[in-house]
Amino acid sequence: MDDIGKWPEIEKAAKEKRRELVLQGSAVDQRISSNGGIDSSIYSLTLLNYLEVSQCPSLTEIHEDIQHLTNLQSLILCRNKLASIPNVIGNLKSLKVLDLSVNNLKVLPEGVTQLKELNTLNVSCNSLEVLPEGLSQCAKLSSINISRNRITGFPADFCSEKLELLSTVVASDNLIEELSGEIHKLGALKVLDLSNNKLNEIPSDLSDCPKLKEISFKGNKLNDKRLEKMVNGCQTKSILDYLRGKGRSRQGEDRGDTEGGRSTDKKKKQQQRKKKEKVADEQDEVEELSKMVVRVLHVSDAPTALTVKVSAEVKDVRPYLVCCIVRGMNLNPGNALKRFLMAQTKLHDDLCGKRTIATIATHDVQQLKSPLMYDVKPPTQLKIVSLGRKEMTAVELIRQLHLEAEELRKQKKRQNVTGLHKYLQILQGKPLYPCLVDAEGHVISFPPITNSEKTKIKKTTRELFLEVTSATSLQTCKDVMDALIVKMAELNKFTAEHQEEAGSDEEGGGPPEPADSSETSSQLIVQQVRTVDQDGNLKVVYPSKTDLSKDINNLTIIW
Repeated sequence: MDDIGKWPEIEKAAKEKRRELVLQGSAVDQRISSNGGIDSSIYSLTLLNYLEVSQCPSLTEIHEDIQHLTNLQSLILCRNKLASIPNVIGNLKSLKVLDLSVNNLKVLPEGVTQLKELNTLNVSCNSLEVLPEGLSQCAKLSSINISRNRITGFPADFCSEKLELLSTVVASDNLIEELSGEIHKLGALKVLDLSNNKLNEIPSDLSDCPKLKEISFKGNKLNDKRLEKMVNGCQTKSILDYLRGKGRSRQGEDRGDTEGGRSTDKKKKQQQRKKKEKVADEQDEVEELSKMVVRVLHVSDAPTALTVKVSAEVKDVRPYLVCCIVRGMNLNPGNALKRFLMAQTKLHDDLCGKRTIATIATHDVQQLKSPLMYDVKPPTQLKIVSLGRKEMTAVELIRQLHLEAEELRKQKKRQNVTGLHKYLQILQGKPLYPCLVDAEGHVISFPPITNSEKTKIKKTTRELFLEVTSATSLQTCKDVMDALIVKMAELNKFTAEHQEEAGSDEEGGGPPEPADSSETSSQLIVQQVRTVDQDGNLKVVYPSKTDLSKDINNLTIIW
């Protein structure tokens, strides 16, 4: 492998001691093709906890030195042409997310079974015929996707009580011939997709999975034609009720109605099952009350999907941007808006490193004129009506902020400054400033300094457009956006649980209004937003399936 000179992304990650690195697309693929693989210096980045190498057809193997990246929590190697994965992957003891989807894998190494912290495994769209024995050792596994392979069956230990957290199994479009009756041992199972396989039977024991909410067996030629008709058109509950009844009738046939002792056993088992179901229902009820729900609306499902175009010039200024739209955030009652703004400030100070790492901006969707353009402008030409001020150029705004900072120092006799003033040095010496511009040419965001008064959110705001920009990395933007959405879900749940009176946007604007009963739900809807280059080629869509994937208590993401 040619290793003359480190790749710039790897060199930068090493120099800045970064925790995440993303390599993807045609430019990276060309380097892999020329070098005969990835620059080997990547395996010295031992601080990494997130590594993504994707969309590189020239990548056919990963070197065993990957075992040195022992701090990795997420390893995303999707949409390449990997033919094998080294067994030493089992040495990545901190790994929680492993995505090997859309490759050319024919076998998974046994090392995968040694990943004790693994909670998400995606090996969909490969050529796998079997899964390794011992997956039950991955006791924290909560989601597995093995769809679109050639798998004929699950490992013997798969339906094990050891997998007590396994809630999602997606195994569609395979060659699976049998589902074990031991499936009921997966007590946390909520989603099971076995559509388009070779199943002839569905075990009645499936109805004993206490938390099962969604099943799919479409495209299987079942011996029971009534059941086959049901799986192609009925709700999960109806199918499970049918399986339950079928199981009981079989028990009756086996035991005989004349045997009193066996009849008693049957009644006891029915009572135990009902008790088990009742406990599960009660647990679900408690979970339902305490959980936060975020529903993702795919860009293709949105009647008016919003797209942000990114100019090539931002590359040298502040290149990374992710956006989304959030509905269902209730800012009206009491101090809900104030709590949200305070949470945003805290994220800026902590996770965003006082805006030096990333910057968040929020806008009222109703005030946006799309399409939007993320662009750069010379400081003298960038004009904005910033929050609480009149329109001025960026030069005038920054000069004004400097004067205010000096005045503040004199008044309070302090060395340090507060508010926007502490971010002024970030743009010092830059010939061009980044900005988000609407369809009418108005600057609505000037990161990392301020937003526009024009799109300012209020108590009455119902849809929020969120943007996160960074000069650090795309993954930084995604991590900050993930954290922001999780915090919004927490705040919305708090607002729904505490019956505060609705407020007014006007200072002293009359008595507060009673809260609308339609605003008591805490569910958030996050609509995907695409960012594209000037030719319309996709740069990023947020959220994607790999976003919002952190294991957070009581947070449910519905795709």
